[in-house]
Amino acid sequence: MNNQYPVYTLTNECHDCYKCIRECPVKAIKIENGHASVIPEKCIACGNCVKTCPSNAKRVRCDIDKAQALIRAQKDVYVSLAPSWRASFENSAEKMIALLKQLGFKEVSETALGAQEVSIKTAQMLNNAEKGLFISSACPVIVDYIRKYMPEFTKYITPIGSPLMTHSKMLKETFGDDISIVFVGPCIGKKNEVTYSGLFDVALTFEELRMWFNEEIIDITKVARDNKFKFVPESAYEGTLYPIDGGMNQTIRKSGINDNVQLLEVCGLSALQRALKNLDPEKLDKTIFIEALACEGGCVGGPCISSEKAGITMVSDILTKEKKRDEIPAEPKVVVDYNIEPKKVVGSEYPLEEILKTLKKIGKHTIDDELNCGGCGYATCRDLAKALLDGDAETSMCVSYMRKIAMRKAAAMIRCMPSAIVMVDNDLNILEANDSFMRMFTGDMYEVFKARPDGLTGAALDRIVDFSDIFKTILKTGKDLHKERYNVKGRLYDISAFTIEENEIVGAVITDVTSAETNREKISQKAHEVISKNISIVQEIACLLGEHMVETETLLSSIAEDYEDKNE
Repeated sequence: MNNQYPVYTLTNECHDCYKCIRECPVKAIKIENGHASVIPEKCIACGNCVKTCPSNAKRVRCDIDKAQALIRAQKDVYVSLAPSWRASFENSAEKMIALLKQLGFKEVSETALGAQEVSIKTAQMLNNAEKGLFISSACPVIVDYIRKYMPEFTKYITPIGSPLMTHSKMLKETFGDDISIVFVGPCIGKKNEVTYSGLFDVALTFEELRMWFNEEIIDITKVARDNKFKFVPESAYEGTLYPIDGGMNQTIRKSGINDNVQLLEVCGLSALQRALKNLDPEKLDKTIFIEALACEGGCVGGPCISSEKAGITMVSDILTKEKKRDEIPAEPKVVVDYNIEPKKVVGSEYPLEEILKTLKKIGKHTIDDELNCGGCGYATCRDLAKALLDGDAETSMCVSYMRKIAMRKAAAMIRCMPSAIVMVDNDLNILEANDSFMRMFTGDMYEVFKARPDGLTGAALDRIVDFSDIFKTILKTGKDLHKERYNVKGRLYDISAFTIEENEIVGAVITDVTSAETNREKISQKAHEVISKNISIVQEIACLLGEHMVETETLLSSIAEDYEDKNE
């Protein structure tokens, strides 16, 4: 079985953009070798990084295999279907049940049934309270956020199990403790709730369910609805409102509350933080209940809602399908006692000297150097420095620092190159020119331009050199050019001109080869002289050798003739 954390990173797809850090409300991201990974003990599984990752590198753990294993074990596996399914799927209830049964599930039930019981119990609790703060426990991300990052408010979370936990207990009381339960919804946080509740077995997202449908059912459209299929043990009523902003409070109002109770809705972690900032719950003179949801707009805005519907359409679909009942029970059928303990994430504290020392590593030597631009994903340069000290960040994350380093390297290389370097914009105004270029082409004005802080920057290229047409050609065609021994006023240049930004910026490397060419001609001339002289000597040797051979042949012939006469 896969036991990795619910959110993880595909390293090869992560391209050091740091967007996940910017979007993570608790900075539960570690950067190592340019790649981002989730820090489980800091993470609250809100899914912001999954929704915003531009390269789709942040993924949600797939638990389909766990659900399939339960079915293969021939267990009675029930589905607890989140009420937001109507915002994600176009299917009718009967067809949705038919599809899930085709996957092997025994029966399908609505999580909203548990939500109804939670609302009844919450209304009782609020009506019995004289004053004080109460925060809903329905959203696991909110619960983890408060436990870890606002632990002083943990005791104000209602000690009631979430709708899913309540629904799971209800199913086991109805169908037996030996059944297995698989939750399906838009929430990643439910994958953590599995671990600490122990009331259900697997949590799947709507995206995982779609994937499973596509794997097991070739054509979903051919699966017919069957009117005999119904939600068990019954269909939900007002509990179906839970996935929309304020839905829980609507159900509580239906249960009846007294005039001393104020019901508030807060959606989003930053909104919750603002709502609780500087609040002293002990000073409240009335009962305030906060329906707190991590996702803006409610569960229909969850990270795995898997729908392209407009937000208003999702809410409308939820409201349209609500079934009303004549009377809401005064007592809940099922209650799950939920003891929530704080689990504060303790950040490291560093002396100011350590922070300032670390800031110098990213080029922040004074307070003015601390831009706090947020490019690294952290709100301030000092937050980045703390992350560096924690080992969760790298110096390369500071965009301004890396830009300065790159510019210094480029400037040093350009400055020290013996060849002339020049860059111009599409109006042929000089953007950058090194000292060699000024020496080569400004003549008597060299000292004047050298004394200027910006050198030749801003000057018109065609007033400096006589080959600006080369740059015009490249700006027009986008093709690089190389000219060898290009003659300009009696001097020879090797010119390599190239595009830096197409149709916008052109650069060139220019080398004066006049002296080299002159020396080459002299060497060539000397070589020709040597070759000519050698040829003359060879010719003389050949002639001498030729005459010697003739004399030798004549002498030998005479000796041979004399020898023949004597023998006769």
